[in-house]
Amino acid sequence: MGAEKQYPGEVTSTTAGAIAKPVWSRSALSEPAVDWLAQEVPVALVYNGISHVVMMATPGDLQHLAVGFSLSEGIISTPQDIYGIDIVNAGQGIEVQIELSSRRFMALKARRRSMEGRTGCGVCGVEQLAEVGKPIEPLPFTQSFALSLLDAALSQLKACQPVGKITGCTHAAAWLMPDGQLAAGFEDIGRHVALDKLLGARSHRPEWQAGAALISSRASYEMVQKAAMCGVEILFAVSAATSLAVEVAERSNLTLVGFSQPGRATVYSHPQRLR
Repeated sequence: MGAEKQYPGEVTSTTAGAIAKPVWSRSALSEPAVDWLAQEVPVALVYNGISHVVMMATPGDLQHLAVGFSLSEGIISTPQDIYGIDIVNAGQGIEVQIELSSRRFMALKARRRSMEGRTGCGVCGVEQLAEVGKPIEPLPFTQSFALSLLDAALSQLKACQPVGKITGCTHAAAWLMPDGQLAAGFEDIGRHVALDKLLGARSHRPEWQAGAALISSRASYEMVQKAAMCGVEILFAVSAATSLAVEVAERSNLTLVGFSQPGRATVYSHPQRLR
């Protein structure tokens, strides 16, 4: 194959998970202009030398992704079950090489299954219907949040999406403190991946145990399941919730709120944590 064609004004350097490429508009098909695209890279999570899952992700905060995915999938119960994480460029993608404790690795091998494509629907690669849901210990009722603080928190969400700001192509997951301030947020092309990055970062921040999670997407069952597996008691979603997400939230004692938008919120489960 010949060399890739270069166009006038093309920018080949990358910044913050975005890359500049030439585009043509409907009104100017003869002359390209430069626009920013979010990077989409295959990321393999490799546990003790064995590849467990490959997902498409934005290449940033991958150590947080490794910890968050491991926690939310029940592969580990605490970050201390991971002895080391190395990020390695591998061909057309990235390998996140995770060293698990022997006990956790043996348990992983016992239930290992192919899960390629998890960022799409959450059940790709599941071999039996019984594997769709994970047993979740019911959450305690230790948290509360004032809905009057939600609008201010929503106004801060875009600040967590520097790639999204220039590409319009990412989801965000953020942690809200009890006073409504946004502690931190993470973005990714995949909504599940953005949430895993947040959950991984939260696991190392004791002060983030109080508060609530806010996601820029809909609330599918897996988003609720991931949050509950990591001890999150309140989950705000900008868009709607699915019926299975509500069932999982009810069963796990999670307070699920959808259509979290200025002046609006729909509470699907356990409203007693809200005021």
